[in-house]
Amino acid sequence: MNRKGGPLDIEQFIAELLGGNIVLLVLAALIIIAIFKAVHIVPQSEKYVVERFGKLRSVLGPGINLIVPFLDRVRHKVSVLERQLPSHSQDAITADNVLVSVETSVFYRILEPEKTVYRIRDVDAAISTTVAGIVRSGIGEMELDEVQSNRQQLISKIQEQIAKAVDDWGIEVTRAEILDVNLDQATREAMLQQLNAERARRAQVTEAEGTKRSVELNAEAELYAAEQGAKARRITADAEAYATEVVAKAIKQHGIEAAQYQVALKQVEAMAEIGKGSGKQMIMLPSNIVDAFGDAFKMLKGKP
Repeated sequence: MNRKGGPLDIEQFIAELLGGNIVLLVLAALIIIAIFKAVHIVPQSEKYVVERFGKLRSVLGPGINLIVPFLDRVRHKVSVLERQLPSHSQDAITADNVLVSVETSVFYRILEPEKTVYRIRDVDAAISTTVAGIVRSGIGEMELDEVQSNRQQLISKIQEQIAKAVDDWGIEVTRAEILDVNLDQATREAMLQQLNAERARRAQVTEAEGTKRSVELNAEAELYAAEQGAKARRITADAEAYATEVVAKAIKQHGIEAAQYQVALKQVEAMAEIGKGSGKQMIMLPSNIVDAFGDAFKMLKGKP
């Protein structure tokens, strides 16, 4: 072509330019690629499992991490967040031969991903199977009443056994819950009849205890009334004894006149009580009632 700067000269110039810098361009590209492959930023919620030639090399934690490019490779990205298994229901037979359907739920998280990715393929399925076996075994050692009343004890036992079973997988079981314990219809009806019978028995016992308590209270009331009556009679007797003693002293000091005065006074009081009666058309009085009043006034004046 033209030696004065035609198209051939331009192409030749570009070829010479590229030929002289191709090595530098390739080297720069390799450096950029190596940097991208060497630097890994791991999120807080994950861990990366690194392999070298198919063999475990290291586990990268949160933050900036460096690996050997082209030799090391991030093979697994594992979340360390807590996970919940789907609710699972399995049948079990209690120690008293009652068939129950138990619904469970398990929460777990991966602590050592290098164990999890190399020792178990399906984590959720493995834990579900383990939980089902442990639940059946635990319920088989308990009677139905214990299963329903000691549910927390059963949960603690299940969680402890699951924790031991999954320890080799690098997993921590944070919670295990028994959501529901269902019975078949026949067992429910039998339990309902038993519950009604127990309620009736308790009602009878309560009624009998009430009757017993009522009798005891009546007896205590009668005893109290008798005690109070005896106390009243004792007080009355003491008062009469005191009055008799006073009269005796008066007779001793003043002679027979004091006794006659007391008798006359009693007659007057008796007549007054008779006069208090309502609806009386006629009152029968002794013939000497006037003399009794007269004698009492004479005695008060000191005259015989």
